[in-house]
Amino acid sequence: MIELAPAFKPHESLARQLIPFACETDDGSHDLAHILRVFRNSMRIHALEGGDGDVLAAAVLLHDCVAVEKNSPLRAQASRLAAEKASTVLGNMGWSGARIDAVAHAILTHSFSANITPETLEAKILQDADRLDAIGAIGVARCFYIGGRMSSGLYDPADPASENRPLDDKRFAIDHFPVKLFKLADGFQTAAGRKMAAERHERLVEFRRQFLEEVA
Repeated sequence: MIELAPAFKPHESLARQLIPFACETDDGSHDLAHILRVFRNSMRIHALEGGDGDVLAAAVLLHDCVAVEKNSPLRAQASRLAAEKASTVLGNMGWSGARIDAVAHAILTHSFSANITPETLEAKILQDADRLDAIGAIGVARCFYIGGRMSSGLYDPADPASENRPLDDKRFAIDHFPVKLFKLADGFQTAAGRKMAAERHERLVEFRRQFLEEVA
């Protein structure tokens, strides 16, 4: 397998140290490819918004270091568990307490399920960068991939657009668009993130329109 650390430029040295701890799952929606996409999103935002690049890179690399499935009762605790593990990893590397706390806060608050407001710029950037990966074309792919893992159907053949039934994204993957994905663009923390989110949101809307047109 090709070493991925050089793709995390200019933080490839840190990536080389942290990639072994970065993910512990066979979930293709939260694998190293996801972490690299979030890293690239975060670096684009960081270039415009500022912040501590090393803290941000470490938070990105470790934000999913504890695996909890979407349907697990522990799902809301995933970011807390990841923050605790990240703190241990960085402590063993000799990071200072203040910088470990900064990374842990960013990881703790990035999660939609945790519903905790990010207070630092690095935390806001990580949350935006992670949520960008849940919308747009990648968001569509991840939605149906996760639906397959959860044994969901693509849509309800009797009522694909949920015109006369309650939305149920546990049974039908396309229902996840109005249940959650369409709401994400309104919650971005940075100006750069909001601009990127608006573009990706339109791709989500257009995909669902075309999907429903084809199954009608």
